[in-house]
Parts: sequence; structure tokens; C-alpha cells
Amino acid sequence: MNSFGRIFKVSIFGESHGESAGITIDGCPAGLPLSVDDFLTDIERRKGGTQKGTTPRQETDLPIFKSGLFNGFTTGAPITILFENNNTRSGDYQKQRDFPRPGHADFVAHQKYGGFEDYRGGGHFSGRLTVCLVAVGVIAKKLLSNIEVKSTILSIGGEADLEKGLQKAIDQKDSVGGIVECRVNGLPLGLGEHFFDSVESLISHAVFAIPAIKGIEFGIGFAAANMFGVDHNDAILDASGITATNHAGGIVGGITNGNELVFRIAVKPTSSTPKTQSSLNWTTGTVESFSVKGRHDLCIALRVPVVLEAVTAMVLADLMLIDQKIPRVIAQ
Repeated sequence: MNSFGRIFKVSIFGESHGESAGITIDGCPAGLPLSVDDFLTDIERRKGGTQKGTTPRQETDLPIFKSGLFNGFTTGAPITILFENNNTRSGDYQKQRDFPRPGHADFVAHQKYGGFEDYRGGGHFSGRLTVCLVAVGVIAKKLLSNIEVKSTILSIGGEADLEKGLQKAIDQKDSVGGIVECRVNGLPLGLGEHFFDSVESLISHAVFAIPAIKGIEFGIGFAAANMFGVDHNDAILDASGITATNHAGGIVGGITNGNELVFRIAVKPTSSTPKTQSSLNWTTGTVESFSVKGRHDLCIALRVPVVLEAVTAMVLADLMLIDQKIPRVIAQ
């Protein structure tokens, strides 16, 4: 539901327009140096309003530590971090309450929770909560130490020229999606288990917790369906497991093989488009035309790279702790 992980266990809470959103991390080793400054770079990368095509909603997003830190170090106890919501405009959502927005969780949440859900800004389903995931990623990356996790946008609106793809959305007064790639270097050979806890399974599970993600592929991905086996196989070159090609994306049999971990995700267009749409009107019981109000991203993919790095690092930190490749007390 709202928790993930076996040793490095993460629980997320809060709503888009509630008092705050937050995260609790259990199982983080003691002795890890941690301060507000550690979070600033990645928090800034996720923010809207600072780049073309993102929502004008601005939050300071300074982490508030409630537990698990003492004298600038993690204590080994659960870490709880809050992010306050101070720049909300809930009235935008009250005005359109009659219409469950297409592409959003409005309709299914209303049915599942009997109308008690917080619908403002998408409530607990909102991308606002990805700030909490970024915070987890900051800590996970520090635990991973010399392992590099890096994500980049490959395309927006089907265009490798990102500016051109974004301009398509601006010209159409609509939204567009994108493709984001993640690469991880420095992983040890042997992380992961067969079947349900394969590295692909765990990363995919975490990735689909990011709102707006609709697809994932590892290595050469779907292109493998059009290849011969001899061409797809990665020839092993030495005892460390390094291969001549990396079509598998660094994972074989669900286990890391010592090569670069590579995967890509598909990010859908923002559902809240300013275009006029048709949807059920709960009050009248008929399908009517309406336009979504509020402040939204033209392209969510612009803000996804740092979130993708975060959930990837979260999964890998858990796997490293399971295999005892990270000590339970960080040596100074």
C-alpha cells in the first residue's frame, strides 16, 4: 500500500493540499551524516516553476526532520521527514468537483473510498508526494556511496530535441509525455533474487509508484523481440562478468551481472490539460464538456529524472543492505 522495502523500508504519507506530505524511513544505518544541505540540489531539480513547461506552483520544500537524527547523524531509529504545503489553491478543485477528471484517480478513488477521499489536487494520489521520494533518494544515494545513479530525458513529445517537443505542447495548448532513461554504474555482481524479487521486478514496482509512468524496458527492451538470440546474447569477456554488449541492461536471471544497469520509462502526457474535454458530470448524470482548472505541468517528464533516480537508489540500497554490502553502522 504505502510502504516499500524489506530492510530499508519506506512509508509515504500526506496529500497534495493537506498540511504536509512526508516520509518515514526505517532500517537506515546509524552514523550517516545528514543535513538540510544534502537535500537542496535534488529538491531543486524536482521543483515546478523553475523551468519552462512546469507548474507555477512553488513550495520551499525544505525538509523538516522529526525523528531519526541527532547531532547531524542518523541514529538507526526511523527517520521521519515532513514537507509543508504552503502554496495551495484548493478552490480550483471545488469548482470542478462535479467532473471526475479523465486520466486522474478522481473516479476510482471516489468509488473505492466512498467519497471520503481528499480530492484537492489529487490528494494522496498526487505527484506532489514525489518530493518525499526525492528525500528518500538523497539518503539512499549517500548509502550507495561510489555507485552512480543518473537519469536523463531522451525525448519529449516524440522529439529528441526537448525544446522542440515542449514547444509542440505550447503551440497546441495541451500536454505531452516523454521518455526518461536511468543508468547505474558501480553496482556489484549478484544483487537480486530469482522470480519475485528480481532486480527488474523490484525496480518496476517502485517505478510504477511514480504518478504518470506507463511503461518500462530494461537494456535493449522491446527491440529484443525483433532480434535473433545469437545477436541479443551478451558475450561474457572476463571473470568479472563484463560483456561485449549490454542488451540485457546489466541484469540476467533477475540478478545484476556487473555491467551498467540501464532502463527506460514512458511518462504519459499530463492528464490535466487546458483543452476542453468530455466527462461524466456526477451531479447531472450526463456526459458534458468541461475544462480543467488549476496549475499543472505541460510535461511531467521534465520533473521525473530526479524522482526516477530516487526510487532506483531506494531499491538498490535495500538490496545492498539485504546482501550486507552496506554496514548497519556507517564507519567514520
